[in-house]
Amino acid sequence: MDQIVNKVEQSGLITFNLEDYYNHDKRVFIDLKEHLYEGLILKERDFRAFVKSNNWAQYQDCNIAIDITTDAIVPAWAFMLVASAVAPFAKNVVKGSLKDLNKHLFSQALQNIDLSELQDKFVIVKGCSNLPVPESTYVELCNLLQPLVKTLSYGEACSKVPLYKKR
Repeated sequence: MDQIVNKVEQSGLITFNLEDYYNHDKRVFIDLKEHLYEGLILKERDFRAFVKSNNWAQYQDCNIAIDITTDAIVPAWAFMLVASAVAPFAKNVVKGSLKDLNKHLFSQALQNIDLSELQDKFVIVKGCSNLPVPESTYVELCNLLQPLVKTLSYGEACSKVPLYKKR
């Protein structure tokens, strides 16, 4: 009887799964539209009163995205004021949507990975994730890996798409 041989394991191919770097901490979106006068105007005195009286501790250890979902024009200092109030409690604070926050968290995770072990290796970046991995994260990872690896592919070992091969 023939023995089953795992050719992928013998190939030296290393699979890099971005899902392993997904930040599972709670994400919260703070929408400034709730604090506009008649849904259009930011009144500084009222807004500062909200920032001063709000219970920012409720965002302890959360990742925060601050933005506005209406077409009202809000000055940059308003986002900064909320950020300065929530920052002592939050893990991360960004100006933007939850998608922007997700991009930031992945970017932060990639910057903290020691990729030196992938030097001159055959690397495949796993596709088809179950978690929301932004396309920009794949591009950022490609930029980080290309100077290091011997080959870079995307997908699964059985159906990979070649991206880069060191000459």
